Amino acid sequence: MRTILLAIFLLLFHFSSFGAVILQYHHVSGTTPKSTSITPEQFSVHLKYLQENSFNVVPLSQLINNIKNQHPLKNKTVAITFDDAYVDVLTNAKPLLDEYNYPYTIYVNPGIINRNEGKKNSHYLSWAQLKSLGDEGVIIANHGFEHDSLTRLPENTPKQEWLAQQTTLLLKAESIIKEKTGQSWHYFAYPYGEYDPEIQHWIKENNFVGFSQQSGAVGLYTDLTSIPRFPASMPYDKISGLRDKLNSLPFNIELQGEQANTIFNFKQTKSITFNIETDDFYKSGLHCYISGLGKQKISWQGDSSFTINFTNDLPVGRVRCNCTAASISKPGRYYWYSKPWFILKTDGQWYHL
Repeated sequence: MRTILLAIFLLLFHFSSFGAVILQYHHVSGTTPKSTSITPEQFSVHLKYLQENSFNVVPLSQLINNIKNQHPLKNKTVAITFDDAYVDVLTNAKPLLDEYNYPYTIYVNPGIINRNEGKKNSHYLSWAQLKSLGDEGVIIANHGFEHDSLTRLPENTPKQEWLAQQTTLLLKAESIIKEKTGQSWHYFAYPYGEYDPEIQHWIKENNFVGFSQQSGAVGLYTDLTSIPRFPASMPYDKISGLRDKLNSLPFNIELQGEQANTIFNFKQTKSITFNIETDDFYKSGLHCYISGLGKQKISWQGDSSFTINFTNDLPVGRVRCNCTAASISKPGRYYWYSKPWFILKTDGQWYHL
């Protein structure tokens, strides 16, 4: 009996130590803005790579249910998502996805779709098109009623008043999605990927799962209010870079108190301390990079936390800190964690979108 229990424990540990990757796309087109686009030809390369390398492409709902229920994740699990419901997802992406029989999710803004209903040459999918896709198994999820950043409060608007307004819009969007497609997953992708701890708490209070735009693998300990997704559009669409991301593993990292903040004024913050529980890597092999600053020096505080004292001020705009380390037990694979910051201008105003 003891041998059987040990075998079961080792099997569960084996699977729970794996993770999943969520890919984020917008346009699948060669004529749309490059920063949010991947060409159909390169998208086909992505899908072929997934198939030829035995990736387990699953519906997003299966992945989220596994995390909620703490069911082990199968090795090399991938979910595919599209933001904004552009019509080229139907015309260019769907035929390729159907060829491989891969499931996917589309995040929609009902207010934008409503305004474009019936317009000739609309860039957005119609409700009829979304309903048809949903009937075929595509998950239709919430991207906000409009595509408004939740963190950018209108001038002289208190935060709680703003969140009350956004609650109404969030639930309105979910209600419209259910009315038009029959689906209501309570999945929410943050517009522009912008959020803060208060927004995360708000998402949880409204019984939604929150999806962000910073990189990183997903595991059983991933915070369901800020699930990372790897952007896979240009310039991150090359297989040479995507390969390591698809094979990445989730770090079990936690940030507490002020360290969990995402919004700072310029020059306001000088360091960050991570609490980490994963030990399947060598300390000397942990590397952290900050956009605009490059590689950072790591100072360990015992075995379960480390600090980065920034080599310079975090630049204004969207900033990412990516930390990776080679796995000891899974040679050739890397743990990957990303922390986003949104750095305001010197006068406390937001940078341009």
